[in-house]
Amino acid sequence: MQIQKISLRTRIFLSMTFLVVVASIMIAAVSVYQYREQDSDYHEKRLERKEAAIKLALEYQIKESTPLNQPIKIDSVLKSCIDELADIHDSEILFYNLEGNLIVASKKDSHLIHHQNLTKPLLQHLALNPNHRIINKFNKEGVGVQALYFYIYDTAHQPLAIFHLPYFNNNADSDYELEEFLKRLAGVYLFMFFISIVVAYIISSYITKSLKTVSDKIHKTGINKHNEKIKLKNASTEIFNLVNAYNGMIDELEESAKKLAQSEREAAWREMAKQVAHEIKNPLTPMRLTIQSFQQRFDATAPDYKHKLNEFCAILIEQIDTMSAVASAFSSFAAMPIGNSEPINVVVVVKNTLDIFTEESIEFSTTSNDITIHFDKPQMIRVITNLVKNAIQASQLVAKPKIELSLSQTQNEVFIKVKDNGEGIAPENAQKVFEPKFTTKNSGMGLGLAIVKKIIETYKGSINFTSELGKGTEFTIRLPKE
Repeated sequence: MQIQKISLRTRIFLSMTFLVVVASIMIAAVSVYQYREQDSDYHEKRLERKEAAIKLALEYQIKESTPLNQPIKIDSVLKSCIDELADIHDSEILFYNLEGNLIVASKKDSHLIHHQNLTKPLLQHLALNPNHRIINKFNKEGVGVQALYFYIYDTAHQPLAIFHLPYFNNNADSDYELEEFLKRLAGVYLFMFFISIVVAYIISSYITKSLKTVSDKIHKTGINKHNEKIKLKNASTEIFNLVNAYNGMIDELEESAKKLAQSEREAAWREMAKQVAHEIKNPLTPMRLTIQSFQQRFDATAPDYKHKLNEFCAILIEQIDTMSAVASAFSSFAAMPIGNSEPINVVVVVKNTLDIFTEESIEFSTTSNDITIHFDKPQMIRVITNLVKNAIQASQLVAKPKIELSLSQTQNEVFIKVKDNGEGIAPENAQKVFEPKFTTKNSGMGLGLAIVKKIIETYKGSINFTSELGKGTEFTIRLPKE
């Protein structure tokens, strides 16, 4: 899934959940680190306390065991107190001379410490240290060891020997406590994780609810629709600004729609007026010429004056009929063809309509003899007549014209198809087929298909076509059964 296709609601939800998980992991990591640091500080301070106690005990022992003005017998002093110190501090203790040779070791032995002489680097490090004290840290067989070395001084603060105290960091108890702590912490975090999922879902839903309302309204917005404004009670400032911008756009859109509708009506009436004027002027011109010719040539004394008078009247009547047909055609187009909606058997209506055509090229087929819809019967006859006439005229130049009219139905719809093998419709004319006054024929006013479309749409149906130059055209009508 690409990130740009993830919804804002999902992004907010995933982001909040991710932050909770990352925060939980970081808190757990910091807790472990802090626990380890505290444990390390504890062992270091404990070692310091042992060191201070041992130094104090050794100073006292050296002072009490040394006669005045007598040399110190360090070996006997250390041997006398080493086991006591080892028992008190529960640790092995070793003493070395200043050359690094082992003098004495406590009976409390540890298999992790080897009783060997000190190395020269360690002696040099100890001697160069300002406090003459060093701690070596290392792991031995998985156990942390802090090896403490420091000088032992006489009463004159002269170095006598080197003290060695190995301190073992026994982390078994602390590791157990840390494990128990992490278990409890994991339980709390798991509970908080589920709580955070619920909270993230609620918050993301709340944030995107207003956006979804705006989105739904925008999807339903159209210049030819009744657009409703958005009313929100609780929303953020940003959402309110967006809603206000949308509502302002709706006002502007409605104003533009009114102006556009008015402009379209004015343009339509102008075009209609031009077409009506053009169609009426066509018969008026020959009528004028006929009257002028009759006025100049008519002779009441001529023996054939009655014949000429009848011929003149016939011409005028023919042109008047043409003008009447023009008026009727435009009147039919202008009037909404509502008619009476009643159940009719389309099969019967189509068969009866086709009886008025004498062309043998017309073929009719149906999937059922009873296809009933609610429609106005005269309007259905008008639709079929117009489509069949167009098909006949489109096939006039074909050697073997063929016109197929078929009926079929589904559970909810009825399909009427009229197909011819005529010249077809050019692609550049496809968008103009249902426009008033458009025609590719030498006669007619181009209102037939426009009237058919208007009738079909009045009954909540649709009409479309497919065409191929040189092969023919097929019109398809879809009408609801109810």
